[in-house]
Amino acid sequence: MSETASISAGIAARYATAIFELAKEENSLPTLETDLDALETAMGESPDLRSLIASPIYTRDAQGAAITAISQKMGLSGVLTNTLALMASKRRLFVLPQLVRALRGLIADDKGEVTADVTAAKALTKAQTDKLAASLKASVGKDVKINMAVDESLIGGLVVKVGSKMIDTSIRSKLANLQNAMKEVG
Repeated sequence: MSETASISAGIAARYATAIFELAKEENSLPTLETDLDALETAMGESPDLRSLIASPIYTRDAQGAAITAISQKMGLSGVLTNTLALMASKRRLFVLPQLVRALRGLIADDKGEVTADVTAAKALTKAQTDKLAASLKASVGKDVKINMAVDESLIGGLVVKVGSKMIDTSIRSKLANLQNAMKEVG
């Protein structure tokens, strides 16, 4: 991990821990989770929001006023709104994507869940997703939440990442392995 990414992750982790503890004290973890969904969607869909978060051209006051107005318009909880305003005043909004990831991790740990990033050649049906989640739960020992992505270049099969483990059963990977084996023989 690069030094800058490590510093950003550390900053985000401290804010995430504070937000998580406050939300847990107030028994508002479900609200926090809903807020994170809304915030993540907004960051994904709005280039202006991403610019506000990342660009150094905005003053602390401008960032603070804008992020507070956005938070209130989105109906985010007071804890998250106040934290975002504090982050803006400290010029720390650039860690917002890492903050969301860190908070999701803390909430998942609290629920006894683990997140699996699954990439498939085509979208899985609900039944296939449920079967995969049950299979992963049996091997991991925790409830599994699946983040689904589609990559047609896989040709077929799945790539599953759970924590530091990765299982690649894609046809693309098998063809690459076969091609390497053939190069070694010839």
